[in-house]
Amino acid sequence: QVQLVESGGGLVQAGGSLRLSCAASGRTFSNSVMGWFRQAPGKEREFVAAVSWTGGRTYYADSVKGRFTVSRDRAKNSVYLQMNSLTSEDTAVYYCAAGRDLYRFKPSPYEYAYWGQGTQVTVSS
Repeated sequence: QVQLVESGGGLVQAGGSLRLSCAASGRTFSNSVMGWFRQAPGKEREFVAAVSWTGGRTYYADSVKGRFTVSRDRAKNSVYLQMNSLTSEDTAVYYCAAGRDLYRFKPSPYEYAYWGQGTQVTVSS
């Protein structure tokens, strides 16, 4: 059974930082893009950041570029999201996602076959 388990969400003041972690089990994702999406109340799920299967290339939504950093540890089958300079606009449920042998980055959530249960990030202003 494939599982992606996120951790690290919580309540933080504007300007603060959080680090999200996602640990995968049940299969290896060393040959697939892994990434993060988020969904705020009343809004569609949107792409946040992703990292290539090698870990050598990263991709970001314009809204988080320069503030968020995505990384992965292939040996640990894990992906991380360091979030700095948080604003109230970043409040959402954050989801870890992995493709099924997704070698090339795709921003659409429909390209990702595996999802975590989500972790709430709330930024107070």
